Amino acid sequence: MIEGMGADLRRLLRAGPGGVELAAVDPRSRPGLTAEQGKQWARERRSELGRELARQQEMLFASAKTAAPGSAAARRRVLLVLQGMDCSGKGGTVRRVVGAMNPIGLRVTAFGPPTEQERERHFLWRVARALPSAGQVGVFDRSHYEDVLIARVRQLVPESVWRGRYDEINQWESELVAGGVTIVKVMLHLSYREQTERLAARLANPAKHWKLDPSDLDERTRWGDYQEAYAELLARCSTDAAPWYVVPADRKWYRDWAVTELLLATCRDLGLRYPPATVDVAEFQRRLAATAQWGTGPGKG
Repeated sequence: MIEGMGADLRRLLRAGPGGVELAAVDPRSRPGLTAEQGKQWARERRSELGRELARQQEMLFASAKTAAPGSAAARRRVLLVLQGMDCSGKGGTVRRVVGAMNPIGLRVTAFGPPTEQERERHFLWRVARALPSAGQVGVFDRSHYEDVLIARVRQLVPESVWRGRYDEINQWESELVAGGVTIVKVMLHLSYREQTERLAARLANPAKHWKLDPSDLDERTRWGDYQEAYAELLARCSTDAAPWYVVPADRKWYRDWAVTELLLATCRDLGLRYPPATVDVAEFQRRLAATAQWGTGPGKG
């Protein structure tokens, strides 16, 4: 079993009760790594960690599948929340961090603009419907935090409404944790310059033109407003029950490694184990041996 660095990394990247001064966090920095631990090291390390993460997911799924109804193991699940400006790499992070997991135990949801039906409901309604089931790892590509980000910056609701949502979110997340959900919230911290380069790369690649959206350029004109909105949500919604982590995202290889470490460390905290057999293993072996020759006689296949 590979040892991770997640415990130290969580301490380095966690947003404290007072939040984070985002302007003081270099999006190209690589907290937790030495000068010798570069891109190649991080990619190899992430591959190893991915295999261990898949093992943890299997134990989570198996434990919930075999646990007594109503027990803690039967309710346990993990939720990874990813937020960040456009081009920060939420989709890429999903592919590289949870790509080795078994799809049966994985639920990934990408939240776009709310539908007409969703707008008629409470803002948490559509998010609650996308939560992972017991034994699953869930991933949110954007999340309920859009309702204190874009709703704030674009003035989609009055200030009194979006300000009241911080407490609603904290209360809801606290209830989720009490109900067996372990939450890992990650802000992918991208620089304005790096976003410029990534948008230019999309323009230069016809295979990426489908991703182009004029609204992306509109949002860039509000960059400062979004940084203020992120700073406040980090200060208001990084709790002991569901802390926020700020991951420098200009270096894709660092971003992927760091999020993998954070998620793996969180899974390890759960103390997961493979559940014991529910059958008599010796008897199972005896019966298997007795049937070993059945397919070798006339009529096989």
